[in-house]
Amino acid sequence: MNDFSSAELIYYVDLAGTFVFAVSGWLLAAKKELDFFGASVIAFVTAVGGGTLRDVLIGSTPVGWMQDVNYLIIIASGMFAAAFFRRIFEKLRKTMFLFDSVGIGLFTILGLQKTLDLGLSPIVAVMMGTISAVFGGVLRDTLVNEIPLIFRREVYATVCLVGGIIYLMLGQTAINDDFRIIVTISIIITIRILAVVYNWSFRAVK
Repeated sequence: MNDFSSAELIYYVDLAGTFVFAVSGWLLAAKKELDFFGASVIAFVTAVGGGTLRDVLIGSTPVGWMQDVNYLIIIASGMFAAAFFRRIFEKLRKTMFLFDSVGIGLFTILGLQKTLDLGLSPIVAVMMGTISAVFGGVLRDTLVNEIPLIFRREVYATVCLVGGIIYLMLGQTAINDDFRIIVTISIIITIRILAVVYNWSFRAVK
């Protein structure tokens, strides 16, 4: 697989992840019985909130979605799809969960690599990768008055941190970049799925 096709694959999977997060945001908003405007805001911040915060923090402006109208089209498509096919999406919760897992894996790597490309430290890059993956969900949950998922006992943000560290470690080996991305995302997805299947969690602070 050459660099061009790899970049295109990542781009389209990124759009797919954006679509899924927009759908998940809309579905939660519908559950909370918000109006059209409120649901649109929730869908939007869920889809691009993490990437926007990352770009602002690392000084990469205008932020990503402002430079590519395709992201806005994808978010709008996710909103309308969730509105008109809500029952279908609710029946596909396992599939949506899988896409969400793929999304956080990909967004972790995208955020991490973008930060490294700007010459910032690996530690900061791992933090930015995690923010890219999970902060849209933090904004979503906060806006609908729920405790964000990453602040609960469920293994979520920790998976992104682990994945980011593994990505950096693999960068010190002879593995090519394409394979490194695939391996890291696969590890993040696997850990996330296992954590849910076997109910892995951290102890609550007392």
